[in-house]
Amino acid sequence: MQSNLLIDVGSIFSNLWDSMGLSQGGWQNYVMLLISFVLMFLAIVKKYEPMLLLPIAFGMFLINLPGAESVLWGTYTDAAHTYDSVTDRGLLWYLYYGVDKVIYPPLIFLGIGAMTDFGPLIANPKSMLIGAGAQLGVFIALFGAILLGFGGAEAAAIAIIGGADGPTAIYVTQKLAGDLLPMIAIAAYSYMALIPAIQKPIMRLLTTKKERAIRMKPLRQVSKVEKIIFPIAVTLIVGLILPSSVPLLGMLMLGNLFRESGVVERLSSQAQNGLMNTVTIFLGIAVGCKAKGDIFLTWDTLKIIGIGVVAFYCGTIGGLLTAKVMSKVTKGQINPLIGSAGVSAVPMAARISEDVGRETDPSNHLLMHAMGPNVAGVIGSALAAGVLLSIPW
Repeated sequence: MQSNLLIDVGSIFSNLWDSMGLSQGGWQNYVMLLISFVLMFLAIVKKYEPMLLLPIAFGMFLINLPGAESVLWGTYTDAAHTYDSVTDRGLLWYLYYGVDKVIYPPLIFLGIGAMTDFGPLIANPKSMLIGAGAQLGVFIALFGAILLGFGGAEAAAIAIIGGADGPTAIYVTQKLAGDLLPMIAIAAYSYMALIPAIQKPIMRLLTTKKERAIRMKPLRQVSKVEKIIFPIAVTLIVGLILPSSVPLLGMLMLGNLFRESGVVERLSSQAQNGLMNTVTIFLGIAVGCKAKGDIFLTWDTLKIIGIGVVAFYCGTIGGLLTAKVMSKVTKGQINPLIGSAGVSAVPMAARISEDVGRETDPSNHLLMHAMGPNVAGVIGSALAAGVLLSIPW
């Protein structure tokens, strides 16, 4: 009797140990936990893109707790799997469904459109050239990824990091190379958070003090009619030429139409606030929970991180050089610093143009002028995504 009791107690403790996270996982889990702590530090203390970096970091933290994966995901981890019972699905299956079916990125674009004033771009249409020039980083990264051994579809997914737009990067990657999603998403948002450190040295290097001190004429007042026609016209033109970009660009323009029409303030407010915040939480957690140690800690991840930073540098250089050429053509009417805002990070990149300009002349304000290229960069990244998605890789 005593022997049986000892066996039962031993079995209980053995089963308890086997169920504990301490008995599971490998060194990769603990490395990823440390990485998640670093990302949480950057989000909370340094305030680097905290709206998405914090849920991504915590999702990474959750999924790398040894033994937590099966509880979080359920029996299966494939969101496209046909289940016999919904009890097979965990919380993350439902959250990740919006990523797997690329639902979240267009919804985020809807919110971005509702929050963005396209007036500076409409007032200065030449800004579109700067936004186009800033896409240089996308196409340099594309060829760089191919040279480093990635396939065409994978290279295209990695290249979109250069657009400096997290939702676009997630959208393209899930369409073309879903296995690379955690690496590309984390690289994209990490570099977006580091844009001040990346851009400012390049801006100072590629512009002269005289160029940085250029004062630009005030933008003209844009009428309400122009602001209403703009999103409709852009969607029509781009949709006829590049239909693959419509899911992103169309939702961006719908959100902007909500904003500018003035007749659906409740919808505009919901898109900017409740919907945007909810989708951001779901997207961040779902992406972070794909960053498992055994998948993330590979040489391919290091390559992607390296290509990503080069893409950001090249995007900034492309925008600056385009603006410098335009400054020469217009005989000094354009301050080249607004060229760095041609990347898609709204409104951070525009604020950096303002900051660097005021270092030379504290009374020189470039923010509104930089918003034109900045908004053009959002449109440009969506168009670049459409081009990459239309190619039969």
